[in-house]
Amino acid sequence: MTTSRGTWPALRNGLRRRCPRCGEGRLLEGWMTVRDHCSHCGLVYEQHAGDTWAFWIVGDRIPLGIAIAAVYFGFGPKSWAYGSIFLVGFALVMIATIPQRLGFVLALDYLSRRWWPDGEDPATTSYLNN
Repeated sequence: MTTSRGTWPALRNGLRRRCPRCGEGRLLEGWMTVRDHCSHCGLVYEQHAGDTWAFWIVGDRIPLGIAIAAVYFGFGPKSWAYGSIFLVGFALVMIATIPQRLGFVLALDYLSRRWWPDGEDPATTSYLNN
């Protein structure tokens, strides 16, 4: 079993919707349902229900903040028609990238568990023993 020990490989695996630790198992069941654990290495994706909410808020609000900043600094639409097209286009991009952003969020959660290990978390204790 190969494990990804670096930050960038774990984030890249998350964006690919693969296990952040091994890069082999799938993160999602269907389009947006998180699997319980990795089928390849056994990593439990969410140790406790709701662990990823803080990362999900950040991963969801940063693109929204960038869009608001773009409009504020004059890079946005100049008429209602263009504004409507911009809003619909932005909404479609946000909806279409939900699986990738969810994978990124799960990778951030995995990295936080690895950087600040909990003695009861088998994912971090097995990582520390490898």
